[in-house]
Amino acid sequence: MPESRGRKAAEDKKRAKAQQEAKPKKVVKPGSRRWVPPTFITVGLLGVAWLVVYYIAGSDIPFMSDLGNWNILIGMGGMAAAFGIATLWK
Repeated sequence: MPESRGRKAAEDKKRAKAQQEAKPKKVVKPGSRRWVPPTFITVGLLGVAWLVVYYIAGSDIPFMSDLGNWNILIGMGGMAAAFGIATLWK
């Protein structure tokens, strides 16, 4: 007895699905990380520069003198952010 078209189509779908599942899935690579070194160097140097300027001329700069000891946190935060960005480098 001849098979129906519906049965053939269902079998073809099952075979195609089985073949797709048998193939290993491709892993997508992350994008380029060329931005990381210049970024972490820049952020780290800004943190160090903030601290140096604060210690040398912090009392002469109006907004820095208003911040007081928060300047230390800002400078250290910049260096910590640079370290965090550096962990993204591959």
